[in-house]
Amino acid sequence: MRNLAQLPIRFAGALALALASPLTRAATADTAPLADAMPLSQETVSSAMAASIAEHYSLEGDVRVEFLRAWTAPDKVARKWAFEVSDLPMMPSSSMLVHLKVLADGAVASEGPVTVRVELMRDVWVVRQPLTSGAPFEKTELDVRRVDGLKERDAVPASVGDNSYVYTRAVQAGHYLTWHDLGRRPLVRKGDLVDVTASEGALSISMKALAMQSGAQGDAVTIRNIESHKDFTAIVVDENHVQIHF
Repeated sequence: MRNLAQLPIRFAGALALALASPLTRAATADTAPLADAMPLSQETVSSAMAASIAEHYSLEGDVRVEFLRAWTAPDKVARKWAFEVSDLPMMPSSSMLVHLKVLADGAVASEGPVTVRVELMRDVWVVRQPLTSGAPFEKTELDVRRVDGLKERDAVPASVGDNSYVYTRAVQAGHYLTWHDLGRRPLVRKGDLVDVTASEGALSISMKALAMQSGAQGDAVTIRNIESHKDFTAIVVDENHVQIHF
């Protein structure tokens, strides 16, 4: 019988592996590096959790997540890391206890509750000069400041605001503009005559009615038929114009 040195290289390598003990073969397979595998960083987990929280609550802005307690990443590498965030509270807050599951190539690598600090950074309106109640919304009277929306919950995002809004109360300079300071401009006012469009299928009629209450676009208001004095509910669609669907 020829020794290993006399055999072809491929056959000699295969024979050597076959003659190795099972323990030796297993160790060789377990320690072989995975192509494209990488360890898990805490930054990757935080970013994934931020994206999951933003999607769950439909948050607008830059969501940031930071572990409040030390969290240790799984001591392994993987080609693909995945994350599942569950048991979220009903409302988002600056401090949240959630359940985090980490998967490495589809297998659970770690799982358990974690406490995180959450920030929702977004631009909001800040009053530059004193505002008057009833005045129309004007961007030129406001500045933009970036704040944590989970701490300044009532602050109006800078993405909101057009000529359909009015100030509902006076606001001093330097204050955040809040939802208590802003309201929709009434298109229909109580006591005014309004145009009414009543429709049912292809049939449509127009008439005049008395507005019994004020309302902005999309609001449901009570109107009164001038002749029958019967009250109906209509939807405000435009300036002094409401619509009824039967």
